[in-house]
Amino acid sequence: MIQISKTKIIAILAVVFLGIFYASPNLLNADQRGWITQNMPGWFPQKTVNLGLDLRGGAHLLYEVDVDSVFREQADLLRQDLSTELRKEKIQRKSLGVVDGGVRVVLSDASQAEDVRKIIRRLQGDLDISSEGDTITGVLNEAGRKKIYDQTIAQSIEIVRRRVDELGTTEPVIQRQGEDRILIQAPGANSASLQNIIGKTAKLTFHLVADNAGSTTARELPLAENPSTRIPVERRALLTGDMLTNAQPSFNQSGQPVVTFALDRRGATKFCQVTRDNTGKPFAIVLDNEILSAPNINEPICGGRAEISGSFTLQEVSDLSVLLRAGALPAPMKVVEERTVGPTLGADSIAAGKIAALIGLTAVLVFMAVSYGTFGIMANVALLANVALLFALLSGLQATLTLPGIAGIVLTIGMAVDANVLIFERIREEVGLGRSAISAIDTGYNRAMSTIVDSNLTTLIAALILFALGTGPIKGFAVTLGIGIVTSMFTAILLSRLLVIVWFNAKRPKVLAI
Repeated sequence: MIQISKTKIIAILAVVFLGIFYASPNLLNADQRGWITQNMPGWFPQKTVNLGLDLRGGAHLLYEVDVDSVFREQADLLRQDLSTELRKEKIQRKSLGVVDGGVRVVLSDASQAEDVRKIIRRLQGDLDISSEGDTITGVLNEAGRKKIYDQTIAQSIEIVRRRVDELGTTEPVIQRQGEDRILIQAPGANSASLQNIIGKTAKLTFHLVADNAGSTTARELPLAENPSTRIPVERRALLTGDMLTNAQPSFNQSGQPVVTFALDRRGATKFCQVTRDNTGKPFAIVLDNEILSAPNINEPICGGRAEISGSFTLQEVSDLSVLLRAGALPAPMKVVEERTVGPTLGADSIAAGKIAALIGLTAVLVFMAVSYGTFGIMANVALLANVALLFALLSGLQATLTLPGIAGIVLTIGMAVDANVLIFERIREEVGLGRSAISAIDTGYNRAMSTIVDSNLTTLIAALILFALGTGPIKGFAVTLGIGIVTSMFTAILLSRLLVIVWFNAKRPKVLAI
């Protein structure tokens, strides 16, 4: 116990030094960190703890996803497919229309009802099909509706996450809430600009301009820069936004802001064929049922790259590039709750958290020094090193610190000395039993170890469960608590033991004043 290898000493001190070194940027202001970034080498620590929404301020948005529009779209696609199949099978019908979550067809010959049921079943399996005379109705069953709900929400969350990440927001919270809602918390973000990016469906399609506005295959859409002007376009889209692989803001030869985009192999081939077959004709670029531009196709475009031009500002082409890169939402979304957390409120929370942490730290330091004398002072040194290691790991992992996270740090400070209290009380008992100083220290550390491991392990398991099952603030508390347990085990067992050994070898006391 009293002897410790140089290798272990170097390893313990190196960990402590690195902890202090990598935690130090948290003590600097923004200007000082900027100076370090510009003047120090890349390996020099620059990361700090990320502050959550309640500390830094930012946007809190709750969106409702219009899943019903997906049901309508699915039903319309089923109607189109069924119409094609009925023509192919030469089955005559009186009418074919869309109902809630499905289709209804009225046949000219009721004896063909079974054939139609088989066709509907083949086109889509998650349907409850009923028939009454010459009328067959197929609507989504409960399993089918749940599947579409889950797919739509999951895809919406993924698209929203991509869009928010493009804005450079650190550690946003994006999660499902209830059946059809998505919660978004973005620290440091502006609510208006966030809504401008998130709220757009961004469904991009390319259509030929129709020759006849009254045709059943055409529809009129407004021009984005002048909504009173409407242009007829073919209903069928020749290309869709899912064929894009990249989109970037740029400038054309006239110096106007444009969006340049690249297509995948399938899209590039199709775009080349379309522009070759329709050279000289106008080609409409449509975003969310608005025509961005309708330029003439002057020549075939076969390189897989093109541009979207219009009366755009730099901010508009930047936002449009973000939307196209992230992809289209599967359904429209609307804001049902909006809150903005101001930086002043966050600063107040930080100040209150600092005061609570300092009071807790001071109380623990005084208690340990008064209760255990020299041993308490060594425990206090280990406690301060523990706080440095905790912030170093939070910074390195780029974890987000929330107000509950500060509560976890305060709790960690109180728990960090538990191991030392157990060890020192055990040493006191051994001294009371008449053991020598060296024997009391050795026995105290050895016999307290199992209790220390058990108590910290059970708390760590609780922290892991909170992190796995919790959301938002609960995760923040679990992160700081879990990391704090690991660092306190290191400092309380290894660092404080090293300090006791160094002190004992230097003083060689006959009696322990503990």
